[in-house]
Amino acid sequence: MELIIGGCFQGKLDFALRKYGADRCAVTEGALPDRERLDEAALKGRVIVIDRLNVWIRDRLLAGGDPEEELRTFLEDVPDAVVICDEIGNGIVPADRFEREYRERTGRILVDLAQKAGGVVRVICGIGQKIK
Repeated sequence: MELIIGGCFQGKLDFALRKYGADRCAVTEGALPDRERLDEAALKGRVIVIDRLNVWIRDRLLAGGDPEEELRTFLEDVPDAVVICDEIGNGIVPADRFEREYRERTGRILVDLAQKAGGVVRVICGIGQKIK
């Protein structure tokens, strides 16, 4: 698994598409791909790219889901996935309780993913900076 992080609108997805080849990537935005999409991608030898993981985490929290467990299970099945996530922990701490929980849980998920990832890249202005 590779983790790509960076600020909003910094070119993270474009970076991944250039790195892996746009025609070789099966991209889902703000969601984990369903079984059908995974099977189709596997048949075509495509790289699974999950863009905007932070949106998926937020949606799962709002729905009462367990994003940590769901993501762990997904990555056991798809260990070569490329995960792209906005950095949301910088700046002012939100006053809203849910927004604080969302921000904290996303940060903790990224810490866990970074530890498990084969590589971590931070993208700024479309330029990837290897962290791990």
